[in-house]
Amino acid sequence: MRRFVLGQFTEAAACVEAVRKLREQGVPGLDAHSPRPMHGIDDALALPRSKVPIVALTGGVLGALGGYSLQWYLNSKAYPINVGSRPPHGFWTNIPITFESGVLIAVLSIFFGSIFVFFGLPRTYHPLFESERFRTACLDAYWISAETGDENAVPELEKKFREAGAHKVHTVVERI
Repeated sequence: MRRFVLGQFTEAAACVEAVRKLREQGVPGLDAHSPRPMHGIDDALALPRSKVPIVALTGGVLGALGGYSLQWYLNSKAYPINVGSRPPHGFWTNIPITFESGVLIAVLSIFFGSIFVFFGLPRTYHPLFESERFRTACLDAYWISAETGDENAVPELEKKFREAGAHKVHTVVERI
């Protein structure tokens, strides 16, 4: 059973600084929630670089190769048609479809890769949304959450959150 320790902050700068302190103390599973973008939170959480450009490049190259290969096979092997004494396969005539298939597969790989792999969807809810206090995360408060599976670690995490400057600290238990 997973538990989430939540700490509420009123200022974005205090939240970023608290995340930095907690990460340096070795608190696992940290995440930040805020109604507005917080400058410096990416560095404070030590988030890795995005993998979306790699997914897009891979999808685009595979899509372009697939589109070009399909045209080459159909025009020169499966259905060769002699039109105006042109060769059965012309490189320049295949560029538009090659480009379009590359863009199509790149976009689809970003979309489906983001949804199913990076975001872990379809996930119908997150346990944090069961907390009534957490509703202020979309209004005016800044929150830090730490996920743990060990119920004995919860009091220590709550203590660390208070020491980092959290105004309110509480725990949400995931109901299975």
